[in-house]
Amino acid sequence: MGWFRPLFAGLAFLTVLPVPGRWCGESRDLERSVLWFAPIGALLGLLVAGFDRIANALLPVLPASVLTVLVLVGVSGALHLDGLADTADGFLSSRPRERILEIMKDSRVGPMGVLAIVGMLLLKVAAVASLPAEARFGAVLLMPLAGRTALVLMMATLRYVRDNGLGTAFQRKRRMFAPLFSVALLAGIGYAAAGLTGAAAAAAAVGTTALFALWCLAKIGGYTGDTLGAACEIAEVVPALVVLMAIQRGGGA
Repeated sequence: MGWFRPLFAGLAFLTVLPVPGRWCGESRDLERSVLWFAPIGALLGLLVAGFDRIANALLPVLPASVLTVLVLVGVSGALHLDGLADTADGFLSSRPRERILEIMKDSRVGPMGVLAIVGMLLLKVAAVASLPAEARFGAVLLMPLAGRTALVLMMATLRYVRDNGLGTAFQRKRRMFAPLFSVALLAGIGYAAAGLTGAAAAAAAVGTTALFALWCLAKIGGYTGDTLGAACEIAEVVPALVVLMAIQRGGGA
């Protein structure tokens, strides 16, 4: 059980799945849980893709897709969507660094945050609903995995810019094996699920995360919990969009 405590700590941190507190160990187990983020993403992908298959068997495509996206958001307690909103409010405010950080810390959601939430939900629903039946399972499977891989990449390449918070724990255990493993897992599952299109989706998710990380570096000099949530939400939608682009261009899925 001791070896799996980081896994359970990661599950409790990233999801709303019921995990007994005694299984999660101590704070050092949360620090070591980053290696499990991508496997947890793959597990969530299987759960959401399985739900999507059942929903599509019972309902028309559009309501099934709405339910799938709601499950995708709800499995993390909408934590990452909240981070997206706070990041949008801060980054799009045209304020200096310190003011951006203050805005992001404010629990109130501004107009840019509302726009980010609505826009992301609409984009995810539209993307999932547009996927053909034969491509849905693989694309939906990759979405949570891409999002959790983005978390690992952000934490591995940027510094945590606040003086306190959960991010300080992850800074103490930054190792290159976790991001390399996470990217390899994303690429491997991507190829297994959708061939070259899946591998391209994995590469696009990593590239998008890198671009967002550069934006975070330019705006605030690193990352916060909110920008981690934003990175997860942005990376999640990329696999579905890449699969759709491949189909649009006649490449299949």
